[in-house]
Amino acid sequence: MALRCGLVGRPSCGKTTVFNAITAAGASSFDAAELHRATVEVPDPRVVELVRLYQPKKVVRASVEVADIPGLVAGDAGGGRTSRLLAHIKEADVLIHVVRCFPAEGDPTPVHDVELVDLELMAADAATLERKRDRIVKRARIGDKEAAQELEDCERVRSRLHEGVPARRQALSERERASVFECNLMSLKPVLYVANVASAVDLAGPAALALTAWAAKEGAEVVSVCGRDEADLSELPPDERAPFLVELGLTSLSIERIIQAAYKELGLVDFFTAGEREVHVWTCRRGDKAPAAAGKIHSDMERGFVRMEVIPYADLVLLGSEDAVAKAGKRRLEGRDYEVQDGDIVIIRFTPPRA
Repeated sequence: MALRCGLVGRPSCGKTTVFNAITAAGASSFDAAELHRATVEVPDPRVVELVRLYQPKKVVRASVEVADIPGLVAGDAGGGRTSRLLAHIKEADVLIHVVRCFPAEGDPTPVHDVELVDLELMAADAATLERKRDRIVKRARIGDKEAAQELEDCERVRSRLHEGVPARRQALSERERASVFECNLMSLKPVLYVANVASAVDLAGPAALALTAWAAKEGAEVVSVCGRDEADLSELPPDERAPFLVELGLTSLSIERIIQAAYKELGLVDFFTAGEREVHVWTCRRGDKAPAAAGKIHSDMERGFVRMEVIPYADLVLLGSEDAVAKAGKRRLEGRDYEVQDGDIVIIRFTPPRA
């Protein structure tokens, strides 16, 4: 399943422009009330090397689904449109919060803008927790200890939301996270901030720096994007982009920088299966054990896992073939406790389930 990213932000922050810079979708910025959605492949130069080595018939890259989510309308709390927009936010694995860091009808106010969006999400989360409270309060009153504990945890989280503290900054315990899990709180989702600037000069400007300082308080990543210029750049053929990137003072496209930051925020790594038939990129969480990673390929591989053969990407590229890697003693057999590393090329040995 593709990583799902939801773009949120204040009106006139350039969110749709950033969406176009990331996806090259060419969405119109004049239909701000419409949801835009696109799926893009994750740029990874390692795939190019694997294709060169294996000459596969098919290549399957990792992908990211990006949704440009319109802003909530004041006074429409609980309305049908707001409910649909909140559902889109709840679907996201990570929120990409686009923040205006360029002058437009006044100086940018990045911290203020971030706080306003957080307030919208916290208000919706508080209402969600209140509905859960109404569902379980009777059970808690008649002595259901599990319901009583959930009620206590939910009330604690809701109280902090009313104090203006997003759930992601509440240092929730595992028990508290379990208690609010079904609520799918939006202010608990990991956030990646995008500083939308007008030019390379603004990359180190006061607005971008203020946003970076704010994000540092919660350990969040910040990616600076020249949204308007990069949206134009994304429409060019890939082999014509390099000189314009240099002119903008950038070393890579925003999609690469945003995906790298999102992977870091979520703790994701990519591993590969490779051969003459197919080179395929798979994504798992950093720290996942071999059976769990095998399950990303097929559930039968997780259930019947026996062992994993592993070739590190760097060794394969350095030595030039699987045979050379094996002769050098770099091909390993790993068991159930092995934690899959970014760049591992794997073969799963498993026992198929009985029919």
